[in-house]
Amino acid sequence: MSLEHPDPMTRLRYVVHRLRAPGGCPWDQEQTHETLIPHVLEEAYEVVDAIRSGDPAQICDELGDLLLQPVLHAEIAAGAGTFDLDAVATGLTEKLIRRHPHVFGEAEAATSDAVLTQWDAIKRQEKGSQKEGLLHGVGNGLPALMRAQKLQKKAARVKFDWPDAAPVFGKIREEAAELEEAVAKGETAAVEEELGDLLFSVVNLARKLGIESEAALAAANEKFVRRFHAVEEALVRDGKKLGEASLEEMDAAWDAIKKKA
Repeated sequence: MSLEHPDPMTRLRYVVHRLRAPGGCPWDQEQTHETLIPHVLEEAYEVVDAIRSGDPAQICDELGDLLLQPVLHAEIAAGAGTFDLDAVATGLTEKLIRRHPHVFGEAEAATSDAVLTQWDAIKRQEKGSQKEGLLHGVGNGLPALMRAQKLQKKAARVKFDWPDAAPVFGKIREEAAELEEAVAKGETAAVEEELGDLLFSVVNLARKLGIESEAALAAANEKFVRRFHAVEEALVRDGKKLGEASLEEMDAAWDAIKKKA
């Protein structure tokens, strides 16, 4: 391997190897699988932001940053003699072939739902997790909204699901009433539990409507940021500072901005 190699992935592997080798970069040399955890998460979220921006150049750039993570992890593992990038690629290729028997074998799966059901069955068989339950493989490290929706999707594959969105609205009203009752009683633990149930039901509604709850909340966050920034600008134009404006003044500015949107 060298910087002159014509294959881009080979050059990337060489660069990362040099960064970790004697005489390389002190920061890269110090990294472990554990210290890189926040970087994996950060880069993944930056890819999400880039995708939402719709800018192909930004998406390409952020995907490159994300690609560094498996290459760097593989280099760390290679140094420890546990596995390397070839092992990662080989394992992934074999897994994709095994879990797509409708493409590489004789199985049939005519719909996306059938494909996902088949995938889960094969995955459970591979991991020997039949006794651990259908939901065992849903990662605890996922964001809570995303994990809730994934849990619900898995349960739905075995028909443990609402028939459509209509009864979910009723469930949301039921959970909201239970939350109000817990708040009225001043039961902190019950309030947290009922609030969680309400959020879980809202995620269920999003799923039944074909909406990713994590994406919907992210969009709402960005809308709030845009509008609040516009409120700040409006107050400045009126000669007021954010901390000095009254709630009524901020509400008036907010309502005016909403009408323009």
